[in-house]
Amino acid sequence: MAGARGLTIGRLAQDAGVNLETVRYYERIGLMPKPDRTSGGHRSYTAEQGRRLAFIRRARELGFGLDDVRALIALAQPGRTSCAEVQVIAAAHLETVRAKIADLARLEAALADTVDRCRGDTAPSCPVIEVLCA
Repeated sequence: MAGARGLTIGRLAQDAGVNLETVRYYERIGLMPKPDRTSGGHRSYTAEQGRRLAFIRRARELGFGLDDVRALIALAQPGRTSCAEVQVIAAAHLETVRAKIADLARLEAALADTVDRCRGDTAPSCPVIEVLCA
């Protein structure tokens, strides 16, 4: 990932596919450890920190909240991995995702019905507007 000098924050962010400000934010909230600094005061990241940032990004892409990500990071540490504990976190998140999918399916059906009733003409009333005003 980088030479002996380490990764810059820009390179770390680019390699992990996140915004530079995201890296700073994760440092502020303690998801990412504070990096070493060069003699010039610039952040210098290790390959391990790059792997951690990629882990965080993937967990966030799957919709895990910050508290869950923090717990998963702790459980991913060598000698600490507990698939049973990870399963509890993942199962709770899966339940939330399934509830959101059900909500979206109901929303889609209601919106599709409303759009189907709208003829797009110049009638004095519009079913879509009526639903939004209700």
